[in-house]
Amino acid sequence: MSRVVLIGMCLLLAACSGGEHEDLRQWMVDETKDIRGRIPPLPEVRPYEPVPYDAGNLLDPFRSAKIEPEHRKSGGGGMQPDFNRHKEPLESFPLESLKYVGVLLKAKASYAIILADGALHQVKLGNYMGQNFGVITKISESEVALRELIQDPGGEWVERVSTLQLQEKETGK
Repeated sequence: MSRVVLIGMCLLLAACSGGEHEDLRQWMVDETKDIRGRIPPLPEVRPYEPVPYDAGNLLDPFRSAKIEPEHRKSGGGGMQPDFNRHKEPLESFPLESLKYVGVLLKAKASYAIILADGALHQVKLGNYMGQNFGVITKISESEVALRELIQDPGGEWVERVSTLQLQEKETGK
């Protein structure tokens, strides 16, 4: 019985697949004949016109020689560090690596104790330390003040005041 039902179903499906859909095809052709894409025309291409480049008399930004500032050309004065002076031991260390760890008072003179690279150094007013020609101007129980000479971008030597604060005892070591 199931074979008979299966064969009947196949025949019914085959009857529906006829090529009598001509009216549907004609409707599709009628509807799509007026639908066309509209593409705007391409813009007009202008011819290339090269721009003349005349930079022969201008400065070359890639020249390796540095331009000297005007004050150097005229032999400008101003403050300058003493390059002929004998360097002190603490001048070979950057100021950031030096630590102010104590102060000594001897016969009305103050001496600061500076820790540099694991060694203690004793300094007084007028001594130099740091790599920027720093001269000690004041020693107190809480800080050491220095006057440094640094070169600005224009080549001028300018003063900068820096301080080293007293370092408290470090814990955990």
